[in-house]
Amino acid sequence: MHRKPASPDRAIQILIVDDHPIIRDGMTHLLNLQEDLHVCCAAGSAEEALTAMDCQPDMAIVDISLQSDSGLELVRTFRHRYPNLAILVLSMHDESLFAERALRAGANGYLMKLEATEHVISAIREVLAGNIYVSAAMHEKLARALTVPHKTAEGQIANLSEREFEILHLIGLGFSTREIAEKLNRSVKTIEAHQANIKEKLTIRNGKDLMRFAIQWIESR
Repeated sequence: MHRKPASPDRAIQILIVDDHPIIRDGMTHLLNLQEDLHVCCAAGSAEEALTAMDCQPDMAIVDISLQSDSGLELVRTFRHRYPNLAILVLSMHDESLFAERALRAGANGYLMKLEATEHVISAIREVLAGNIYVSAAMHEKLARALTVPHKTAEGQIANLSEREFEILHLIGLGFSTREIAEKLNRSVKTIEAHQANIKEKLTIRNGKDLMRFAIQWIESR
């Protein structure tokens, strides 16, 4: 039997940031079935999300792959402006690649969209309780990262911007420059400029070596 939608004046207020309306609507329906949770506002971009903070949410659920913005940059902005805001990242990207980066940006948890229906409520409650939410496997990986020094390549990758990191990930997955431009809603020249910056930061000579590095990096994770 479904629970009645939460009453806004006595429930945890939640902002959903996702550029797909069907995801926003589905999450809103799911969360509003909980007696103590209420989606007070939803946004499809970083600009809309910052404006929506007027509804004074207790928590933000953020997709890091917004169509024209970096969700990780939004997380960082949220953390700077609203230090008490609970933030859960909901993403289609592999947790092993992006969770640590999301946590460093200021998120309190990371949940892959493939697992969202089954685990989102428990993830929300874990974050609201003041804990970090990631999968058990990711917990182990993060624990190892605290005791094992990063390899040189990982240290270099840490110096990439959020957009450069995302592009490196897509290169490793086999996307061409034009496909990356279309996926990120940017011009080919913009992506090429980012790739040049990546090569400089990683001391890589050419595009072929960059592709080889990106593929090997992803396979080693």
